[in-house]
Amino acid sequence: MSTDTQTRARGPLEGYLVVDLSRALAGPHASMMLADLGARVIKVENPGTGDDTRGWGPPFVGPDDNLQSTYFLSCNRNKESIALDLKSDDGRAVLRDLLLRADVVVENFRPGVLDRLGFSPEAMHELNPSLVILSITGFGHDGPESSRSGYDQILQGEAGLMSLTGSGPDDPQRVGVPIADLLSGMYGAFGLLAALLQRERTGEGQIVRTSLLAALVGVHAFQGTRATVAGEVPEAQGNHHPSIAPYGLFACRDGSVQISIGSEKLWATFAAEFGLDPARAEWATNAQRVRNRESLKAAIADAFAHFDAVPLLQKLAKAGLPAGKVRSLDEVYQWDQVLSQGLLIDVEHDVLGKISLPGPPLRFFGPADTAETTNTTHSAPPVLNQHGTEIRDWLNRAVEGI
Repeated sequence: MSTDTQTRARGPLEGYLVVDLSRALAGPHASMMLADLGARVIKVENPGTGDDTRGWGPPFVGPDDNLQSTYFLSCNRNKESIALDLKSDDGRAVLRDLLLRADVVVENFRPGVLDRLGFSPEAMHELNPSLVILSITGFGHDGPESSRSGYDQILQGEAGLMSLTGSGPDDPQRVGVPIADLLSGMYGAFGLLAALLQRERTGEGQIVRTSLLAALVGVHAFQGTRATVAGEVPEAQGNHHPSIAPYGLFACRDGSVQISIGSEKLWATFAAEFGLDPARAEWATNAQRVRNRESLKAAIADAFAHFDAVPLLQKLAKAGLPAGKVRSLDEVYQWDQVLSQGLLIDVEHDVLGKISLPGPPLRFFGPADTAETTNTTHSAPPVLNQHGTEIRDWLNRAVEGI
């Protein structure tokens, strides 16, 4: 493991050094997860422009002469930034020094790009045999279409996700966040941790590879086995579950609510609460309710038409029936439950001052739930090359043995 002379946030990965060569979202999301867990993450960026996402907007915030992209802010908390020209001798020398001390490298270049810069996996492992390398591509590092550029929405279509999302089969829709990037980053971080555990036993590093394509196929879940086992071709059907009924979004007098009636016991309770016949032949089992979804939806719409959303949700809650509202994001970040889970954090940004960011999704507790040990000290996403001088000084001291 590598250490540094700075005071680092504590966490399960304290003492590990991650060199983040990635840009855009998949790789940066993976490395941010590691940073949240206490690893020291040094983000290597192109001089002048930095990570692509520094230019992705609007929205931009801050002074007109130093605008900051909110996209970049979403995936780079708890990191340091150094600008290196990897086509220059100096940039390559600094990167080699970092690799010698690193535990992990994260990269999401197209296949072959790092090889041409002199940092193929073989070259990196020659420098540091214990290095764990995460490589994220669009379509996979090999295979007939490995050279294609991988952008989230293209992969949502290619991997079938858009065919499952939308109001119907003629209305394919992208998911509202770049889910292929995010999931490949999460799978990548998961694979890295497994490789680090194996390294504890063997002392050897290895390469972990995933892709946006693999991540989306990996979460097909029950829709995948509908295709591979049942021989069905799933299609989009809006805000209702394809295998459970009633389960989805229903209108009421002044808005809408969501319900999830996932068992026969819940169905009996729901039917009794809203004057439906639970034993009606076409609704008697979940399979029958799915097959006769339209008549069931019409009956529920009639029942809900007499309620405003708030009293309807109260009635559902009192009966122990899973239900909820559809919140806008401003409502989400003001919700007491979200705040109680540490999902909004305040950090001090070098340009913007105090800002609030969505927080890490993991919490940690001591043995037998004795006390929470979650790290609550976070740093803002860095401005370009914010830590360049400090990192170079640290490397020089390390070389000199200071």
